[in-house]
Amino acid sequence: TQVRHVMKLFSRASAADTPAAPNSVAVGLALPDMFGHFIGGEFVEPLEGKYFDNPSPINGKPFIKAARGSKADIDAAVKAANDAYTKTWRLASVTERSNILLKIADIVEANLDRLAKIETVDNGKAVRECMAADLPLVIDHFRYFAGVIRAEEGTASEIDANTVSLCIQEPLGVVASIIPWNFPLLMAAWKLAPALAAGNCVVLKPAEQTPTSIMTLMELIKDVVPPGVINVVTGYGNEAGAALASSDGIAKLGFTGSTATGTKILQCAAEKLIPTTLELGGKSPNIFFSSVCDKDDEFLDKAVEGAVLFALNQGEVCTCNSRMLVQEDIYDKFMEKVVARTEAIKTGDPLDEATMMGAQVSSAQHEKIVNYINLGTSEGAKVLTGGAANDVVNGGYYIKPTILSGTNDMKIFQEEIFGPVTSVTTFRDEEEAVAIANDTVYGLGAGVWTRDAHQAYTVPRQIQAGRVWVNCYHAYPAHAPFGGYKQSGFGRETHKMMLNHYRQTKNMLVSYDKSKLGFF
Repeated sequence: TQVRHVMKLFSRASAADTPAAPNSVAVGLALPDMFGHFIGGEFVEPLEGKYFDNPSPINGKPFIKAARGSKADIDAAVKAANDAYTKTWRLASVTERSNILLKIADIVEANLDRLAKIETVDNGKAVRECMAADLPLVIDHFRYFAGVIRAEEGTASEIDANTVSLCIQEPLGVVASIIPWNFPLLMAAWKLAPALAAGNCVVLKPAEQTPTSIMTLMELIKDVVPPGVINVVTGYGNEAGAALASSDGIAKLGFTGSTATGTKILQCAAEKLIPTTLELGGKSPNIFFSSVCDKDDEFLDKAVEGAVLFALNQGEVCTCNSRMLVQEDIYDKFMEKVVARTEAIKTGDPLDEATMMGAQVSSAQHEKIVNYINLGTSEGAKVLTGGAANDVVNGGYYIKPTILSGTNDMKIFQEEIFGPVTSVTTFRDEEEAVAIANDTVYGLGAGVWTRDAHQAYTVPRQIQAGRVWVNCYHAYPAHAPFGGYKQSGFGRETHKMMLNHYRQTKNMLVSYDKSKLGFF
């Protein structure tokens, strides 16, 4: 076995004793110069000694270094997780597990401001979104699963007068969780909370674009969570991610990300015959029926905002309402309001609490979005607003919120862009609206806006998507199950049913009959 060197500089640091970060956006956040991996309850050096720069999307400059994980690091993390599962976590009572989840939530709440700012520096999103949505949802999901497991019961069934069937839910063991860069802390919470609540240990691999905020959280909770219960290895997907997905020491794979990568994850799970849950891509339709414009009132104002929510999180959301379907008789009136609201979005420095939309996560993502906008115009789409990069902060990765008008057969309507771009088209009636909405390989989210109560029920029932928002959009509360149809994956997060994706059922069939069967 290789000796791992504990890096003492990664212990809880204060602003006074932490070396100055090279990037001004990180000043005052009490970050070290680099983070190692978090394995066995400690920050440790990568076994190959390699690190990589983590640039901030705000200005494109590195602000910290992250450990570049290898197969050896993954093996060490998986071993630590299995040791903790065998010796500690599988023996912990429901009450103990629940109380630890509550402590994690309390720590996040007490450090919300700092975590939100680090998340913004790491990801580029507007800090006001982190503070108003991301971090409160992280807190709520840990508390939700802490509460749910305290109220659970097994089942006992009487088969006959002398036979009882007992069903007991047991954890799987070590769960491998691979998360994306668009909501680093929230996606970690969506994976960690139910997995830990169910009694599993976790090896988590964050996206290489956003390795820092999750390590800051580990720094804060390391004295609360037993060593080895949570392990985090940073690095590249084709190195650390691939090693984790193919590890023989894991009992379950959980992945959120692209459909293309999801198919590879599924292949890894199939080779080991282990369960998996996948939350993948989307091309979500947002449908606006004529009745929306029956009155110029608060509901119409809400619907206009609902259309503009494509720009939330810079459009880097798997359920981004990236296809806007507007009934043809209200198109001109409604889109005039939508375009005006879009052009009122304040872009700029994400750390400014007045900024509504921040930076794209990376230079590569920025380039991809610009290429899709250009592709749309080459296909014949009309730019209603935006349609270009945005130079609001020198060196950062910014895009103007963009609305393109076209038809559903265009690539900009069919392929996931993952940026602040929505494509709008019209429909004649309900039948055509549903047909356009379902004309996609994805089925993650959808929105329906109407004043007609009958329509508000019947149309969502016809849409092939796991989450259909009705007269709202981009709400992600705990206890509302979230997951996809079709190529958007399977499994349902943010709900107690997710616990069963992290457990297996043991049946104890108990006979109280003293008489033998009589066969032999």
